[in-house]
Amino acid sequence: MKLLDTINNPADLRKLPRHQLTPLAEELRSFLLDSVSKTGGHLSSNLGTVELTVALHYVFNTPQDRIVWDVGHQTYSHKILTGRRDKFHTLRQFDGISGFPRRVESEYDTFGTAHSSTSISAALGMAMGAKIKGEHRHSIAVIGDGSMTAGMAFEALNNAGVEKDCNLLVILNDNDMSISPPVGALNRYLARLMSGQFYAASKNVAKSVLPAPLLEVAKRLEEHAKGMVVPATMFEELGFNYIGPIDGHDLDSLIPTLQNIKQLKGPQFLHVVTRKGQGYKLAEAEPILYHGTPKFNPAEGIKPALAPSKKTYTEVFGDWLCDMAKADKRLVGITPAMREGSGMVRFDKEYPERYFDVGIAEQHSVTFGAGLACEGLKPVVAIYSTFLQRAYDQLIHDVALQDLDVTFALDRAGLVGADGATHAGNYDLAYLRCIPNMVVMAPSDENECRQMLTTAYHYPGPAAVRYPRGAGIGAAIQQELTSLPIGKGEIRRKGQKIAILAFGSMVAPCMGAADLLNATVANMRYVKPLDVELVKQLAAEHDYLVTVEEGCIMGGAGAAVAEALSAEGICKPIQMLGLPDKFIDHGDPAKLLALVGLDAAGIAASIKARFGDEPRLVVNNG
Repeated sequence: MKLLDTINNPADLRKLPRHQLTPLAEELRSFLLDSVSKTGGHLSSNLGTVELTVALHYVFNTPQDRIVWDVGHQTYSHKILTGRRDKFHTLRQFDGISGFPRRVESEYDTFGTAHSSTSISAALGMAMGAKIKGEHRHSIAVIGDGSMTAGMAFEALNNAGVEKDCNLLVILNDNDMSISPPVGALNRYLARLMSGQFYAASKNVAKSVLPAPLLEVAKRLEEHAKGMVVPATMFEELGFNYIGPIDGHDLDSLIPTLQNIKQLKGPQFLHVVTRKGQGYKLAEAEPILYHGTPKFNPAEGIKPALAPSKKTYTEVFGDWLCDMAKADKRLVGITPAMREGSGMVRFDKEYPERYFDVGIAEQHSVTFGAGLACEGLKPVVAIYSTFLQRAYDQLIHDVALQDLDVTFALDRAGLVGADGATHAGNYDLAYLRCIPNMVVMAPSDENECRQMLTTAYHYPGPAAVRYPRGAGIGAAIQQELTSLPIGKGEIRRKGQKIAILAFGSMVAPCMGAADLLNATVANMRYVKPLDVELVKQLAAEHDYLVTVEEGCIMGGAGAAVAEALSAEGICKPIQMLGLPDKFIDHGDPAKLLALVGLDAAGIAASIKARFGDEPRLVVNNG
């Protein structure tokens, strides 16, 4: 029997003798590679945290001791060691286990994480909660170097440093990589920390923590490190006891160090150096490619995908950005650490002087764009819908209130599939349309997306284009950079009795539903400003109105239509279809849309259920 087969929870792990932990880590790494290659998922980051995960659960009494994993895409080993090995083949699938920590999934998932830089705040809250209740336990935040670029991490460090009697350990998992290549002054500082590791090891505080062999090496090399930057400076100034850096793949260093730290009081900071993709040469060589993988053969690696017949919306944006940059030298592109995900690789190569990756710093990205706009430049902020939520105050206060000319390209709007509720862009229509000065657009296909991006760019104020993940319907894309009239929709299909007002990605399934019902379909295009004249026309010519959107119903596009009808004094039966008032789990996007009734059959069924008994409803069953 393999060692891994005997581990059903961390208590089993803690029964093993130390010499068996290294072979266990090797088995765990092999299991990870084999399993993720069959399901797809985050690979590089998880291969890099195998030994660290084993060491943490071996040294600390989990779940009594709390571990909070920042971002959460480094927790596959944690899930396997905490009783979910037999379910791991269901990773990121409908009714399967999540790719991120979830409190409802396991008591070992002490805090739900999928967005970055929240771990220190949460772990500090847990540590202070234990102190208030008089309970003795440890709280550990495991945060990657990429996540340390976000302001929230430093807000938490600043707070934690004054709590001298809390049992908080912050572990910096330094793998020199977030999702995109690391950027910024902090990354350069961490590189200098590495250069000064032996000087750090020779400090007095290290004598009580580092194992003797490492300490002896540090002493011998101390004189060569005198001129280097002292690694502890920044973190100790914040009130932490700094230890490290140490090799995050060496259990003989990790375990004694963690055991020694466990005996210390007050905020501790452990700097651990790991390698993304550790143990799988292809992932080590290309950690970005293997960050989030499809299914693949581990012996062959990820093969270049055949060019799809349909372009993704992300590709449409990337091409548009380069074309518009060629046409207008004022354009600058901004991303908060999502160069690949937002389709900006080509732009970075062709226009490096106008490309800004600000790190995992969504708030800063928005206000940085506002500052550029103040100087007459034309910033385009490429950001996922779910990540723009993190910069909502900046969007209102720094951009919209000042009516600044910033274009927002919101990728991953609506349901996103395997990443689940944490990454779904379900709320942008609602949280954007309530902001004064905003223009909010939702394209029905790839070509309209290109046109709307052009429209947003030329609009002299804040404007957002929200588009879904994945491929469009295969629409032909015009190369011209043409704009659409602001606030004007169009009728796509004329029918009787029922008018379906469709927004964005819902136009295609609404066309299918309309064929079943002989209904009219309007491609509304704009959520704000809403085409009120078109709404009035549809209300005058039809008995029933139905709004359909891939977003939350409350406060969304349907609510905008209802508000417009009320303002015009029009009383007309209206049905609002969209995403229900609950968080929707991970799974195949098409299946999820069908489950919430937003495919063609579901839309038609909902309309029939609402208006089917009305005598004037014409249903075409042919």
